Order: sequence, then structure tokens, then C-alpha cells
Amino acid sequence: MNAPALPWALHLHSLHAAAWQHLARGVHDRHAPARHPTLATVTPDGRPALRTVVLRSADKASGMLEIHTDLNSAKVAQLRANPAAALHIWDARTHLQMRLRASATLHHGPEVAQTWARVPEAARQSYGIQPAPGQPIPEGLAYHKHPDPAAFAVLRLWLTEMDILHLGPEHRRARFTQATNWAGEWLAP
Repeated sequence: MNAPALPWALHLHSLHAAAWQHLARGVHDRHAPARHPTLATVTPDGRPALRTVVLRSADKASGMLEIHTDLNSAKVAQLRANPAAALHIWDARTHLQMRLRASATLHHGPEVAQTWARVPEAARQSYGIQPAPGQPIPEGLAYHKHPDPAAFAVLRLWLTEMDILHLGPEHRRARFTQATNWAGEWLAP
């Protein structure tokens, strides 16, 4: 059974605002669906690559989302070759799907030192794994965690398009683009 129509899903402006509220909640609430979106990148041979990431920042005014990663991860190499990225978020409670297209920029070294300083000690274990993430190892635990600020990177995803779908009694779908200053238009679901 579909979810009842929610007031924020009835109008373009409120649907767009609700999407950003979901993103902001994902930054601060580790149980929110937007906390762990799926990030898509393009491999060198043109195939999609997907992984779950942690949303660290969402800035509606600039249209920017931020995630942290190991500088030696495959996603970094893929985004250096092709900065096109996409995020997917599904909120089962509100029946909301968000597909977000973006262009990624990579930041590391001294320019992210202040961000690294705010990363909790337990989370720092994810940056500096040896061998590098994705490399073959002889058995499941044949790797070492060495927190390394030189391996810490910030990916900023500059949104270019938001495709928002609410699966209520009457499905509503809209596209918002940077090119139209996020004005939005309804799409057939």
C-alpha cells in the first residue's frame, strides 16, 4: 500500500525544500536514510561503480554535498578521470527517492587539515589502510589500519540535478536543475 500524500509532496517548492531537509538530517542523524547514500562513479572502461558513503555536509545555498574518503580509494581515481558522480537515497518511511547528479571536486592535504582535526579518532581508522582500499589480500583480515592525514580526502559534490520521486497514493516526480536556478518541473513518474 502506498503512503498517504504528504503536504510537502504536493508542490515543487515544498518538494525541493523537503529533499534538502532530508539531506540536512542525514548529516546530523546517523539513523536518517540520507546519512548513507549510494555514490555512483564511472570506471575507466565506462562502467558504473557503486558504493555506500557517509554524508558529512549538505549546503543548500551552494548546492554542495560533502563526503570523506581515503585518497587511495578507487572512487578517487575514478573521479579524477571523470568528475561525474551521482547519489541515490531511498527513504522507506516517507516513500521518497532522491537521485542526485553532481560534479565532484577533490580536496586533500593542508586544505583539509581543519576537517581532519574534527574527525573522531575511531573514524580516522578508515583513512590510511594498508594495502590501499580495494587491493587484493591473501585473507579477510590481512590489512592494517594506520590513521594517516595524508590519506584523508574530502569529496565535494556540486549538484547539477535533483530527480525527486514521492511514491504516495498519486506518485509525484520532479526535476530540479542548477541551470534553472532550481526552479523545478514536474515529470511523469
